[in-house]
Amino acid sequence: MTPELQNEPKLDLLGLILRAGLFILIGWLSLNVFATLLFWLTASPFITGALATFGAAAVANAITVRVYERGRLSALGLAWTPFSRNEFVLGVVSGALGVCAVLAVPIATGAANFEKTAGSEHVVPSLIFVTLILLFGAFGEELLFHGYAFQLLVRRMGAFATILPAAVLFGLAHTGNTNWNWLGIFNTMLWGVLFGYAYWRTSALWLPIGLHFGWNAALPLFGENLSGFTMGVTGYSLHWKTSDLWSGGAYGPEGSMLTTAVVVALFFVLHQRTVRPEED
Repeated sequence: MTPELQNEPKLDLLGLILRAGLFILIGWLSLNVFATLLFWLTASPFITGALATFGAAAVANAITVRVYERGRLSALGLAWTPFSRNEFVLGVVSGALGVCAVLAVPIATGAANFEKTAGSEHVVPSLIFVTLILLFGAFGEELLFHGYAFQLLVRRMGAFATILPAAVLFGLAHTGNTNWNWLGIFNTMLWGVLFGYAYWRTSALWLPIGLHFGWNAALPLFGENLSGFTMGVTGYSLHWKTSDLWSGGAYGPEGSMLTTAVVVALFFVLHQRTVRPEED
């Protein structure tokens, strides 16, 4: 936690509700406006979802931080410190290795194999474009679900009372995605808990942003669906010979028991690789 947040004045319940409520209201209104405009311009649910979320999160955080924190990036956990780069890299590597852990055994045992698909003519430009959209999407979702309102509630109500409800909302927000299933939504909630825990361990957003981006960027490299979206950027896809319980079906590996196990394992990785600021 930054010194200025440690010394901020205590808020009563009404003040807490007003600050968090303003953030939620601005975020909800902005999300609807951006989603309508972007879908009209692109007709792409994938691009619309990622960029609308980023835009709404940026507006909601910018206004509330400007009003209540005088525009300090440190109030959002985005201050660039000597640890920030390491936390971001740790997150990206951990997220990408999580994908490898989910897919390694099925590929090695023949339970899943690669098949050539259409769309391999422009692999490099497609990968660059999709990766940039995924970066905006990961940044936006973390700012929206673990930005100003979340951080304020963590400081006032405690980690457990804030992380779990935020994770539930994070999971339920994905019921608007195509091909979703309940195991996928449960796993998405687990991811929400992990992202919230990553923020709590570091008092910054760089680790959860890195985790989020690393996972999201690695899945399309293997030709897998991401939260119900089909990228098709490499010209290959994974064909599974197992049930949806292990493959995740059309939702992608996030809807599988393999992801459940990997997310739980990542909790132990983060616990070992990070130190709470007050413990340092």
